[in-house]
Amino acid sequence: MAQGYSLNIGLNSVDPAHYAGWDGALMACEADAEDMELIAREQKYGTVRKVLTKDATRARVLKEMDEAARVLQPGDLYLLSYSGHGGQLPDRNNDEVDAQDETWVLYDGELIDDEIYNSLSKLKQGVRVLMFSDSCHSGTVSKMAYAALRGSGSLEMLADTVQDSVPEERRFKDMPVGIALRTYRNNKAMYDQIMDALPKDDPKLTMKATVLLISGCQDNQLSSDGSFNGLFTANLLRVYNGGKFRGSHRTFHRRIVRRMPPLQSPNYSLVGIPSREFERQTPFTV
Repeated sequence: MAQGYSLNIGLNSVDPAHYAGWDGALMACEADAEDMELIAREQKYGTVRKVLTKDATRARVLKEMDEAARVLQPGDLYLLSYSGHGGQLPDRNNDEVDAQDETWVLYDGELIDDEIYNSLSKLKQGVRVLMFSDSCHSGTVSKMAYAALRGSGSLEMLADTVQDSVPEERRFKDMPVGIALRTYRNNKAMYDQIMDALPKDDPKLTMKATVLLISGCQDNQLSSDGSFNGLFTANLLRVYNGGKFRGSHRTFHRRIVRRMPPLQSPNYSLVGIPSREFERQTPFTV
């Protein structure tokens, strides 16, 4: 009998010691993780894990993902959610058309999209992964770079424009460009070693599971924080409506998009073994 397994990650700050003195303060990311955890519990998942802020280190998150890969069996559902800052690092394996890898900005260091993909590639064939990333630059954080939707324009200008039109308490889940550059330069040896140690196989050939990602925005966009939830997660919860939603994953995505402002367009992508059956299922259903 299929079972549900949930890992929910949320960071309201990061360690300034790694990020060039920047603490990345946010308001609602822990609440986002807690609300995703609540959905998993209401759906009676067999395993529900939550990792918040100071506990959300690179080692802890990778360990949790490896544990999921060890436990999950064909037919099981893996709910993987992240809420926090999204970052970008230089692409060293030439698989990104914009020469930048997308990252999850964890407490003590960034988790590169290639690492996320590598962890997910350890899952057995037949495992279904429903992945949400409420973070900036998250459109292809599951490593769907070869089918990304991209636009043009300056992220700095975009942030300035949007910031003028939202309440003062609104924050964006992006690492400032200057901080991103200094963080990479201060830790270049670490990040380069991580990337160089990853498998060099074609990603389209190594993923055995079916990974369905609904992200907070496109790779060239920013995701907004909020007072109670991130903007993407808040609209996801409204569409979910306490479990009353009964449509497919694509319908779920479309209804979230309708609620979002034009400058933040949640992405929908599928990585690994295609499964129309999984796409037609109601989100969160084991």
